[in-house]
Amino acid sequence: MDICVEIEETVRELRQYFNTGRTGSVTWRKKQLTALLDLVHDNEDAIFKALHQDLGKHPAEAYRDEVGGVEKSVNNSLSCVEKWMAPKKSNIPLLFFPAKGEVLSEPLGVVLIFTSWNFPIILALDPLIGAISAGNAVVIKPSEQAPTCSSFLANTIPQYLDSKAIKVIEGGADVCEQLLLQKWDKIFFTGSPRVARTVMSAAAKNLTPVTLELGGKCPAILDSLPNPSEFKLAVKRIVGGKWGPCSGQACIAVDYLLVEEKLLSDLLELLKKIIRRFYGENPIESKVISRIINKQHFERLCNLLKDPLVATSIVHGGSVDEENMFIEPTILLDPPLDSLIMTEEIFGPLLPIITVNKIHESIEFINSRPKPLALYAFTKDETFKRKILSGTSSGSVVFNDIMVQFLCDTLPFGGVGQSGFGRYHGKYSFDTFSHEKAVMHRKLFLEIEPRYPPWSKFKLEFIRLAYRLNYFGLLLHMLAFKLGLKRYN
Repeated sequence: MDICVEIEETVRELRQYFNTGRTGSVTWRKKQLTALLDLVHDNEDAIFKALHQDLGKHPAEAYRDEVGGVEKSVNNSLSCVEKWMAPKKSNIPLLFFPAKGEVLSEPLGVVLIFTSWNFPIILALDPLIGAISAGNAVVIKPSEQAPTCSSFLANTIPQYLDSKAIKVIEGGADVCEQLLLQKWDKIFFTGSPRVARTVMSAAAKNLTPVTLELGGKCPAILDSLPNPSEFKLAVKRIVGGKWGPCSGQACIAVDYLLVEEKLLSDLLELLKKIIRRFYGENPIESKVISRIINKQHFERLCNLLKDPLVATSIVHGGSVDEENMFIEPTILLDPPLDSLIMTEEIFGPLLPIITVNKIHESIEFINSRPKPLALYAFTKDETFKRKILSGTSSGSVVFNDIMVQFLCDTLPFGGVGQSGFGRYHGKYSFDTFSHEKAVMHRKLFLEIEPRYPPWSKFKLEFIRLAYRLNYFGLLLHMLAFKLGLKRYN
């Protein structure tokens, strides 16, 4: 069957099934979430193998960043979904008495989820958890750049979840193009700003709401920490947050580090020491650091290092293995600010360090660039913290740690400006895939006649007072009218 016809038929079938109302019941939602938990438990080893095949991830990294995160998210949704679904009472002003109000969360309909290759399991299943919890029918389009994981999702999801409501469609750019020609009730996209523009353009034709989870150059600020053990821990977390998740191929990984010149010597010594402890003298032999996803991205990262002015700024690492698409953890000191490595998202194991005279200058430096998805700051200075919060804009801010906000279901995850818009995780995922419908219940008595024509001076004054007085004041004026005080006419 032609791919265009196949996709059209798939969307039509999903919409027909959604219109039966079956996906809206709490029973269906909980059954799918439980099945998703079974899927992850039953296939943990297969997921580990797929992630190693596509990205070279160690099982410990795969569980920490993907499998464990999915399990936690499913369990949270299972325990909360009934509460999220419940109508929420709304306080109605006395002006509308007698009346009561409520807000109902209803599913949007048939939604499309585009996933990314760097965390191909959790970035497919975490949005799916929100879409299921909200009662939607779903199409998942896995990234073709992680083919083993894409195949795993396509083959395994139908075995566990309701195949009439949840489908996986594999393919490349041609499939994405055909998917974007369809009418969706929501599109959830994780990926690059370049592709996001195409997604938004297509969605605009049908006025389809879009959530974009993009990226950006996420800075880390390292302030003075007089306690040596705290300084060491901060550097350890920076190393883990730069090279630990998928070899820096993460939208919220540290992109560059800002530090005062006086801390540079101690910082470099600690960075090198911790890198050796984590990844050994020859990181490629350690088997605990991910490889670059493909040749295209490998060459892009190598080209960043080939810039003559950038190459001279390398103070650690820089070795590459083209056959295995591996680049060792690399540190650069004050590369040119107009070089590609400082103007484009790195998305790899290269860490520029930018020195400043005073750490407060880092705020101005960050504000001179597009808004990041995440901002990290290691400091105990509460005044500096407040300045960072009030003086910068980013999707999230984390003090004294790296990347932990992604795994916190009680905080929204999302970007701002070029780093994306919309949010998800936990209840925020449920809200992203829901429409909050306002409902007002009124009674068929106590009518306020001045709301209707024919108009008069009295009615104008009455309406004016209606927006200014409380309900009982209005009743007094209406009573005066009912008693026949016509002088207001």
